[in-house]
Amino acid sequence: MGVPSTGMDLTAPQTDSRGEDLNWLLHRAAQKLNATAQEVAVKHGVSTRGQVILTALVSHSCTRTQLSLGHMLGLDKTTLTAELDRLERAGLVERKPDPNDRRVRTPSITEQGRAVQRDVAVAHGAVEAEFMADLSPVEAALLKALLHRLISAERGTPDSGSCL
Repeated sequence: MGVPSTGMDLTAPQTDSRGEDLNWLLHRAAQKLNATAQEVAVKHGVSTRGQVILTALVSHSCTRTQLSLGHMLGLDKTTLTAELDRLERAGLVERKPDPNDRRVRTPSITEQGRAVQRDVAVAHGAVEAEFMADLSPVEAALLKALLHRLISAERGTPDSGSCL
């Protein structure tokens, strides 16, 4: 399978070094996508970070402690706790103490939380389609596949540090 054309002359000298900086490119793409995604999430009463947490609770149906949820999402304890507080006040999640260790809290999504997560996910799908409208279906699928591969690669880097 050949690499799809980017429409850029990759052999021409780059006058802007940011064009070669993967971190900058990924950051700018994420900023562009997140700006619209945040607007959509807020219309449903959650933040983008809140939607990520709700999606994790739906997608990973096994019981997770707050600590393991934070680790999985790359969120520190303070950030996760504050967001869970907001989601709990809105009736979207509930946290229960672990019966074996009352210091440990286990968040779970409520039925209302499932409905909000589903609605925001559908709206985010439309945002994503608009964001990737300049890509062919093959290019969009390739981009997602490559990002999945990069994200899931084990290279000794910790799964921490929030980009949310």
